[in-house]
Amino acid sequence: MNATLDTDAARRPVTRRTFDDVLVPTYAPAAMVPVCAAGLDVWDQDGKRYLDFTSGIATLGLGHCNPAVVAALTRQANTLWHVGNGYTNEPVLRLASALTAATFADRAFFCNSGAEANEAALKLARKYAHEAFGAHKSRIVSCHASFHGRTLFTVSVGGQAKYTEGFAPLPPGISHIHYNDIASAREAITDDVAAVIVEPIQGEGGVVPGDAAFLQALRDLCDGTGALLVFDEVQSGMGRTGALYDYMNVGVTPDILTSAKALGNGYPIGAMLTTDRIGRHFSAGSHGTTYGGNPLAATVALSVLEQIDRPAFLARVRTAGAALMANLERLAADYPQLFARPRGKGLLLGLPLAHGYRGRSKDFTKAAEQLGLMLLIAGPDVVRLAPALVVSDDQIAQADRIMRRAANALLAAR
Repeated sequence: MNATLDTDAARRPVTRRTFDDVLVPTYAPAAMVPVCAAGLDVWDQDGKRYLDFTSGIATLGLGHCNPAVVAALTRQANTLWHVGNGYTNEPVLRLASALTAATFADRAFFCNSGAEANEAALKLARKYAHEAFGAHKSRIVSCHASFHGRTLFTVSVGGQAKYTEGFAPLPPGISHIHYNDIASAREAITDDVAAVIVEPIQGEGGVVPGDAAFLQALRDLCDGTGALLVFDEVQSGMGRTGALYDYMNVGVTPDILTSAKALGNGYPIGAMLTTDRIGRHFSAGSHGTTYGGNPLAATVALSVLEQIDRPAFLARVRTAGAALMANLERLAADYPQLFARPRGKGLLLGLPLAHGYRGRSKDFTKAAEQLGLMLLIAGPDVVRLAPALVVSDDQIAQADRIMRRAANALLAAR
């Protein structure tokens, strides 16, 4: 039966209920609907103001509607939006030059998301291994509780059963080791491994920092077997841990690095960075994407990079992270029945729930949201804080006050 186009549908008032009526239910969004924002402040449809300590899941490193990013996007929107990948463009060449100058990499590939960046990294790793060693070298090693995206390949690599349930058969040739477990890595990383992919700090898996010794062991094992080491810095990158990328903090250099989220400050862009030696195995036509590296995305990302990759900016991230961590440590000490010891790095921090409240991280974030503070979870047992990197001392103090009120509310409701 043919439906008649309702030209007025997009003009009718929308509410949270509209989500349930017209969108595929892959998410369970909050009851409030944000409508405008600036910096770390968000207002909903009712005009209520919130302090945003989620930054769009560690994406809005420079905060909502950053003036310099808005200006860059506006200029480019009036210049050149898109060309097919039979052409290049000036903004993407500038961005690639800046990223390679700032990192270990010689080459960049641009796409639209972290999942696509990881997909490209894993495809490149297998192609490199097949051409350099033979088709027998194809296995991918990842960590339990990791997260690398939602494509069928990357979600299988992630190693969390809750994300792969119902999608079998899953891609073969993937193994998982225990995070921060060197013995587990030694057992798994043998001569048939094409790549080892790891988050230097697990985000979705509970905000767990990687031990420097573990990450160095992965580097050594890859060097010994000819495997490539891939760092997934989709969440930890772009200043989030107080360095441009966290590999710079731990002193372990990967062969391939993936970046997204804060690279575009909310504008969709992903990047895969690698060396000449490896990158040349992606020849013309071997991989691609329609929108990847388009002028709009590249212009936004370059504006973001130029603001974040400054010593004074990154030093402030480290200072703000230390202040936020100190508040969380005091909060955990004052509410031992509710919280365990916090963990994380820079402005990517996790607050685990104590034994009696495990499984209730969402209850705590809902209580905080009612009081005007937006927080994340990292699984059912960990509250995650990832404010914009431009967070002020006053905003850190405000978040602490609201979290204490939320803690009291949760305890009173038990």
